[in-house]
Amino acid sequence: MNALNVSKALSDHYPDVVIRQLGLENCQDTIVGDVMHRGVSGGERKRVTTGEMEFGTKTVVLMDEISTGLDSAATFDIINMQRSVATKLNKTVVIALLQPAPEVFDLFDDVLILNEGEVMYHGPREEVESYFASMGFVRPPGRDVADFLLDLGTKQQRQYERALPVGMNAFPREAREFATIFRQSRIFHDMLRRLEEPLDRELLGRKGEDMDSVPEFQQTFWNSTMTLMHRQAMLTIREKEFLISRAVMITLMGLLNASTFWDVDPTNAQVMLGVLFQCILFLAVGQTSLIPMFMAARDVFYKQRGANFYKTSAYVLSCSVAQLPLAIGESLVFGTLIYWLCGFVSSAENFIIFMILLMMTNLAFAAWFFFITAISPDIHISKPIAMMSIVYFILFAGFVVTKDQVPDYFIWLYWLDPISWCLRALAVNQYRSSAFDVCVYDGIDYCLQFDMNAGEYYMSLFDIPSDKFWIVCGAGFMVGAYVVFMMLSVLVLEYKRYEGPENVTLTKKTIEDADNYVTLETPKTEVNQMIFPNRSTVLDVSEKEKNFVPVTLAFQDLRYSVKSPSNPNESLDLLKGISGFALPGSITALMGSSGAGKTTLMDVIAGRKTEGTINGKILLNGYEATDLAIRRST
Repeated sequence: MNALNVSKALSDHYPDVVIRQLGLENCQDTIVGDVMHRGVSGGERKRVTTGEMEFGTKTVVLMDEISTGLDSAATFDIINMQRSVATKLNKTVVIALLQPAPEVFDLFDDVLILNEGEVMYHGPREEVESYFASMGFVRPPGRDVADFLLDLGTKQQRQYERALPVGMNAFPREAREFATIFRQSRIFHDMLRRLEEPLDRELLGRKGEDMDSVPEFQQTFWNSTMTLMHRQAMLTIREKEFLISRAVMITLMGLLNASTFWDVDPTNAQVMLGVLFQCILFLAVGQTSLIPMFMAARDVFYKQRGANFYKTSAYVLSCSVAQLPLAIGESLVFGTLIYWLCGFVSSAENFIIFMILLMMTNLAFAAWFFFITAISPDIHISKPIAMMSIVYFILFAGFVVTKDQVPDYFIWLYWLDPISWCLRALAVNQYRSSAFDVCVYDGIDYCLQFDMNAGEYYMSLFDIPSDKFWIVCGAGFMVGAYVVFMMLSVLVLEYKRYEGPENVTLTKKTIEDADNYVTLETPKTEVNQMIFPNRSTVLDVSEKEKNFVPVTLAFQDLRYSVKSPSNPNESLDLLKGISGFALPGSITALMGSSGAGKTTLMDVIAGRKTEGTINGKILLNGYEATDLAIRRST
């Protein structure tokens, strides 16, 4: 019971533990950001991704090159915290690092050295140096242990070769030779002996309880869906610029269309149906603005679905539900302006049907463009597909080309077009109302002249059936299209993912060429080449006359501030009176921890900041730099 209480307490406070572990206290309330939104720094972004994968009751943690983009202090803090977690919570932690610092290397208990797919060493960290010393490789006093180990198995190992040990005819040169020697070592056989020890019978007896019962997903379908819906709601609310721009666009376009077709004469069926068609088309095409958002969210989905955070169906359902408020709001504002200002039949029942059909159309096309995003490799493919589909929807909607004008071999496209079903339902809703379901309208007896009432006559001009049942059919088709598009999206996202290749095969020649370029040697060829030993080339390496003026860069009291994300009335200072210089013929190191402002300073100097307030001076050779001078010299 005590263990359960400890586990529950840890679970409740685990977000704070992860935030402290990764040093994210200063940016925990800051959005991650993207190319359009300023967010956390590059190093902080990497730590956020690491923390994202740490949530959950995971007993094994695998971390791949987490030090990339981080300063040495942050790397030390993260790995030190991982060591503490592994020790206190009895977790298994494996971390792949590239050239760790000495203080970071000393935090590890065991070391596994890989080279060309071979295990050169796997054992205690304390014994690794003495193990290779027994083979004749001695680390110089000024060389880090990690750098020393990485040089073994390469051509750089010659600098560590000392006296050849007794019993060895030659130093091992290749990774496979090191692997062969390791498999004959005491450390390897000790490891095998521990692996071959009999397992704890108590643990074996509980295997079915502890291991086989672990579900693929920690949360149930509905719990995952509710969590994702809450997240989608937060993401939608945060997109204030998008929401405001959509609201302004919907209102302005509604007023523009309503004022253009003010109080349309209902006997002019072409104009009346044109207003309906334009209303449907505007809401449908407007959903293409969601494609960039869907595409950006898809990359996050790939990562989280790969870690079994939730089911694909839960993600798709939450995304579809998140579109409901937008669909209802857009349809209400735009549809209300069009319906009452354009002179449609004045009836509450017909207005409600009109709004329901518009909302269903909005949702159906949002689902359609979501599906296009799912099947497209990138946004450059999804947008042309979306435009082609819009052309199809327009041509076979039954307005530009009426049904009787569509060739018989293309008529199935007409019946598959969602716009045609919605237009048909809206036309029946308008012209089969009580106001038009009469023989005499506007002084004309339609029953006597055309053997049909007024509403049926106007719809017959565009070959639209007049039965009221088509309203139900139109609504049902839109619901069915919405469900089908979302189900197809689930299948595509589950079984087809456009991610980078996980396994890349390198040929032997590729590896050899890469190694040759690293060691600055001429690549070996597999064909005989003719050699001319008597020929030589003389290179003049004398200093040439400079044909440009060297530039001394200086900056004085640079200040950069932006609006605070939490309170637009307050400003957030990112640079606070920075002064410095860089001389020609020298290299200046710009150092600082992640989030210190290194990238911000360089962006300000290079004139790449398009928002915020910049104060201070940037000098080139003592003269205050203009935008043109900055662009030419940086």
